[in-house]
Amino acid sequence: MFKTRLWALVLLFFLGAASLEAKTFSYSEIHVMPRSVEKDYYIWRFLQQKSTTASQARAIIKEVNNSNKKLRIAYKKKTGANPPNITHRPYVTEQQKEDWKHQAEGNKLFNEGIRLVEKKKLQRALIYFHKAYDVYLKRWEKDKSLFWVYLLTKDKKYLYKIKQESTHINMYTLLAADMTHSQYPKSIITPHIRRKSIYSIDETNPIHWAKMKIKVKKPNADLTALAEDCESQATIGMNTYIKAKACNYRKSYFPMPYRSAMKGYPIERQALIYAIARQESRFVPASVSRSFALGMMQFMPFLIDHIAKQKGRHIDYDDIFKPEVAIEFANYHLDYLNKYLYHPLFVAYAYNGGIGFTKKLIKKRHYFKPGPFEPYLSMEKMSNVQAREYGKRVLTNYVIYMNKLGKSTRLLPYIKTLTNPSKTDKFR
Repeated sequence: MFKTRLWALVLLFFLGAASLEAKTFSYSEIHVMPRSVEKDYYIWRFLQQKSTTASQARAIIKEVNNSNKKLRIAYKKKTGANPPNITHRPYVTEQQKEDWKHQAEGNKLFNEGIRLVEKKKLQRALIYFHKAYDVYLKRWEKDKSLFWVYLLTKDKKYLYKIKQESTHINMYTLLAADMTHSQYPKSIITPHIRRKSIYSIDETNPIHWAKMKIKVKKPNADLTALAEDCESQATIGMNTYIKAKACNYRKSYFPMPYRSAMKGYPIERQALIYAIARQESRFVPASVSRSFALGMMQFMPFLIDHIAKQKGRHIDYDDIFKPEVAIEFANYHLDYLNKYLYHPLFVAYAYNGGIGFTKKLIKKRHYFKPGPFEPYLSMEKMSNVQAREYGKRVLTNYVIYMNKLGKSTRLLPYIKTLTNPSKTDKFR
C-alpha cells in the first residue's frame, strides 16, 4: 500500500512538472510584439490559455497580421463569436505585379505543353515549351522549359544552353550536367563561419527573426550589412537567407549547421534532414509559417503532439525552435516515412503533403510507370503544385548534401529508379 501511494505521488509530481513546461503569455507581452506571422502564432497561443479573458481576446485579435483557421477556432472558443476578417496584404510593387503576370502566362504555356505531351502531340508541345521559355522570367522556370525541349528533340544543345545560361541550382541544371557528363555548377556555396553566436540575437526566438525580416524588407535595406549582423554558426540560416537575397539568388547557399545534433546518423539521413530543412526554413530555427508550421523542420503542432506522445515526452511548442529538438523529431518522423517510402522524392512528397496523399499519387494508373518521358511527365503533371515543386527541390538538395557529406552522388540515377517500385516504396 505504501509503495502504491509513493508511486502515485511520484507520478503526480512528474505530471505537475510536465504541466509547468507549457509556457504562458501575458497580454502586454503579446501586444508589444511587431505585427508578423510570428506574433500571430503567439496570439493563437494566448487565445488558448485558460487565463485569457474574452475581452482580452477581442482586443488582441485586432493585432493579427493574417487570420487562419487555427486563430478563428481559438477566438470563437474564447468569445463565442467569429473573429473579424483581418488580412494585411503586403505592399506590392508594379515590378512584382509584372513578374507574376509573366509567371502566370508562362505556367499556362508550359502546362499546355505537358497536356499535349500526354496526348502524344509532340510537335505542338514543342512550340509551347519554346514560348514558355520566352515568357518566363525566373531562371529555374526557363531551365525547366529548355529541359523539356531537350526531352522532345533529344538535341543536347539545349542541355548545353542550360549549362551556359543558368547559375541557378535546380533539378534541371543538375540533370543537364549529368547528361553532358559535366561537373555540377560552381555557384553552390557552403560557408564556414568561426563565430559561434551573436549576443543580441537569439536564433530560437521567433520575434527576433520577425524583427530581422522587417529590416530586410525595408526599401533601402543594406542587405550585405544585415547579413554581417547575423554572421555566426547559430544564426547561419538568417545569414545565408539574407546573402542569397542580396545577390538576387545568383549564388546558392547550402550551409551545414548543427553537425553535433546529427552525430551517429547515417549519411543518407543527414543529407535528407539537411535537404528538407533547407527547403522548409533555409535553416532559420525560429521559422513560423502562416499555418503555424514551426521551427527549422516546420512541424505542425498536431505532429509535434503526436511525436512527443510516441516518445513519452511533454514539450512546449516553443521547444521545437531549438535546432537539436527539431532534428530529433525530424529523425523520428523520417523513420516512420522510410518504413513505406525509400526514395527521397517520395519521402519529400509525404513530408509536405502527407503519406496518404503520396500513397494515392504513386498508385495512380499512369503515374511513375515505365513509358515515354517518364518519370519526368509524372513529376510535372501533379495537380498539387506545392508538393510537386517541393519534391523536386528537396531531391536536388539531397543530392548536393550527399556530395557535401562525402558520398559521391549524381541525380540521374535517382530519377531512373522512380519507375522501379522495388527501389522506391512499399505501396506498389
